[in-house]
Amino acid sequence: MNLLHPSFRFQRSLLALALSAVFVPLHAHAEGDEAKPVIGVSVGLGLVSGSSADRAQFGQYNGLRTPDAVGILGFDYSLRNQDKGTWVDFTGSNLGLETREMHLIWKNPGNWKMTADYGELVRYNPNSVNTGVLGIGSAAPQVVNLAGGAGSGSDVDLKTKRTGLGLGLVKWITPELQFQFDVKSEKKDGARLSGIGMNCPSVIAPSCGASTGWALLMMPEPISANHSQIEARFSYAIEKLRFSLGYYGSYYRNDNGSLNPTIPGVLNTTSNASLLDILRLPQSLAPDNQAHQVDLSGSFDFSTTTRATFKLGRTMATQNDSFAAAGLGGAPAGVSSLNGQYNTSTGKLSLSSRPVPRLSLLADLRYENRDDQTPIAMYNTEGTATYTNHSVPNRKTNSKLQASWAFDSDYRGTLGADRESIDRGAFTATSAISGISALRQKTDETTVRAELRRRMSDNFSGAITLSRSRRDGSNWLMDNSGLGLTEVTNPSDTVAGLPSTAIYMPTLADRKRDKVKLFSDWQPTESLSLQLSAESGKDSFDTPSLYGLRDSRMGQLSLDWNYALSDAWALNGYLSQSLQNQNQVRPAGYVMAFDNRNLGANIGFTGKVSSTFDIGGSLSYMNDKSVYDQSLDALATQDIRALLASTGGLPDIMYSQTALKLFGRYVIDKGASVRVDFIHQRNNVNDWTWNYIGVPFTYSDGSTVVQKPSQSVSYIGVTYSYQLP
Repeated sequence: MNLLHPSFRFQRSLLALALSAVFVPLHAHAEGDEAKPVIGVSVGLGLVSGSSADRAQFGQYNGLRTPDAVGILGFDYSLRNQDKGTWVDFTGSNLGLETREMHLIWKNPGNWKMTADYGELVRYNPNSVNTGVLGIGSAAPQVVNLAGGAGSGSDVDLKTKRTGLGLGLVKWITPELQFQFDVKSEKKDGARLSGIGMNCPSVIAPSCGASTGWALLMMPEPISANHSQIEARFSYAIEKLRFSLGYYGSYYRNDNGSLNPTIPGVLNTTSNASLLDILRLPQSLAPDNQAHQVDLSGSFDFSTTTRATFKLGRTMATQNDSFAAAGLGGAPAGVSSLNGQYNTSTGKLSLSSRPVPRLSLLADLRYENRDDQTPIAMYNTEGTATYTNHSVPNRKTNSKLQASWAFDSDYRGTLGADRESIDRGAFTATSAISGISALRQKTDETTVRAELRRRMSDNFSGAITLSRSRRDGSNWLMDNSGLGLTEVTNPSDTVAGLPSTAIYMPTLADRKRDKVKLFSDWQPTESLSLQLSAESGKDSFDTPSLYGLRDSRMGQLSLDWNYALSDAWALNGYLSQSLQNQNQVRPAGYVMAFDNRNLGANIGFTGKVSSTFDIGGSLSYMNDKSVYDQSLDALATQDIRALLASTGGLPDIMYSQTALKLFGRYVIDKGASVRVDFIHQRNNVNDWTWNYIGVPFTYSDGSTVVQKPSQSVSYIGVTYSYQLP
């Protein structure tokens, strides 16, 4: 059976299985079996208000972005044959929408089980695109400079569609031995918002020469790919020993190897021939690749209080897509593909024990070694720049020790320590880095934790957790632009070391992290229950420079509640707020304090008006705001100072959503009911990335991208459900 795109052949096999799974039991029933199927059907109609722009947020994933009316169709088929011990469930939902799904389960419990799944999902880009680009969705789009100016092109809805199929089989060979097999394949088609651009002159494109100019073009990425996954596993279990041997395979195939645009000789922002020739170069798209993994895992009970668990795994991932077949040129002599190979070895050993009733111990060790076997070749040879690709090995070791002590039946305390060590291997001497000043081969991080937990007693339970992490590492390594790295023993020495304006990656820098978490579950009365969680943390980065990311903070607070007014009526809701703050400095540029806050609230109800009439609903609100507080570094240039003075810095980005959802369900008789759903949603979007003071983002050819700032949409759906006698 070939599961790989482009053939996608196993659709027919899936449909055949689904039909046989349904009709074989029906045939058995026709021959005199007394088992009777239970069949339910739901049909209805949904109406949507507003334009496509009004539904930009509302209709991203639910299939309601473009149609004004949709059909509602679903079904349930169930057959339980007690004599033969078989059980069939076949369901379908959203069959009148772009989000249709079907699920089949056919099983003989304790003996075998077969499953089949089919699903579709369409994702619409929430932005409205107006463009003259021809051939959107193909690998050879044609840019058209809009003679009528920005916004004089055609409106385009960019979307991607996923179509997924899956088959599953579980077989109990013996009571101790089980075999499981799953295969899934997903086809993805459409176009995704993306772009290309260049500013000349440029050190990364010497062919620009001394000429000046810039261009930025919307160039939607064509999507036509297939991802298939196969998993097979044997599981064995006896009294003290359990183990599992498995294989997992991933296969990705892309119909489009590169994007080859046609670009006119004149754009609104430039007519620089050298610049336009660079933009006409093929753009590489995601290449075909595959991965194969074998793993062995299990556990062994030394006694009723001591257990050991383990896992060993080996993965080989390869990418050997031909450059020529993808339409890409300029490869080094004798190199026809990347021939990429990444081998990953993993291991885990864990021991848990309760030597005395009050004491629980845990020791855990994990190891991961990623070995990059990709050949090194001279891929960048433009002008005087001669760089190769670089190897990316990574060896990580994680260890954990934890002890818990039960002070009494209510209180338990836990102390733990974690250690993470990462070795990134030797840097490829013939490659180069960009955007940062130094690298680090090794980092080590130690975390200590303390927790006090109160178990549920009467009406309250809760926990408080404190943790502190410290990360440091080996000496910094300074890049020498294709001539290897130099170890810097004293980065603060601006003569022999790195400059005072050096930028260090925050993921490699020394870091101090402190966190506190609080959780409680309180039921003051039989009718009311409350759950509270809070978390706060701070990261402080320590590098030899004053620039880059200096510190960050996070906080989260949430309250969930449920209140039973009576046996028939209940209220529920939540209130949450989260915040994130980052402070960073750019050399000779801006001092940035980024602050993001998110507030969410919801109140809902359910109730029974009568024995045949149920109602319910909810009102929710969400507000997300990002604030950029900018000031200037002492070394900031005059043009940067003038820009900040004239603009005031980056505007805030805000997004809010208010949604009202109501439903009512009336039971007509034993087998029939009617349900009415109503949704009203309002969205407000203020994002200067795509819309600044009412002006949409405009590309060099006049294409525009914008999202309607205020969106309002209503949906009403009526569904009739009937269960066949």
